[in-house]
Amino acid sequence: MAWTWRYYGAEGSGPTGQDLPSETFTSRGDAESWLGENWQELTEGGVNRVALLEGDKEVYEMSLEPVE
Repeated sequence: MAWTWRYYGAEGSGPTGQDLPSETFTSRGDAESWLGENWQELTEGGVNRVALLEGDKEVYEMSLEPVE
């Protein structure tokens, strides 16, 4: 099964700004490693939170906003 990220902007809307990457991964670990290396670029593109998908199934969501 393929692993992908879904991106969300402010208030659950789609993010705006630059074209965002559309990567597909063969493992959860690869997907999570990629996010760890690219999260700052995503926030610069208007992404506030992401959801990890395994095929069509959402595994989890997480914020990219700093903790206060």
